[in-house]
Amino acid sequence: MDRVMFKEVFDMTIRRLLSRSKESDFDELEGEEYMEVNVMDSEAGRSTGRLGIRIENLEDFGDTERVLRQVREGSIIFLKIKGLKDKDMGELKRAVDKLKRSVTANNGDIMGVEQNWLILTPEFVAVHR
Repeated sequence: MDRVMFKEVFDMTIRRLLSRSKESDFDELEGEEYMEVNVMDSEAGRSTGRLGIRIENLEDFGDTERVLRQVREGSIIFLKIKGLKDKDMGELKRAVDKLKRSVTANNGDIMGVEQNWLILTPEFVAVHR
């Protein structure tokens, strides 16, 4: 999939997810929910695989390892941090710092979206700001 087409699909997905967040704050999306996007080889126009976009919750510092493992496996993570933010701001700062260090060390990207969400991506996906 060429960069322009991927960006359009990614932007559409983010808009759809964020429009849901205003209605229900993703409460209905718990556990192993994710969306798959077909990845195409732009030169040949053939499908090369699937790219997983997962919705995860950060409830305590221990959840960081699970999230990082999924990023290393190639998933894009929409991470809801509201649970930990409401519980312990110091632990949230520690968790976000660990996520940021680990993701950037693996050439990935991390970005805040609104107040309660982060996007974490593996090295082959870039977030354009």
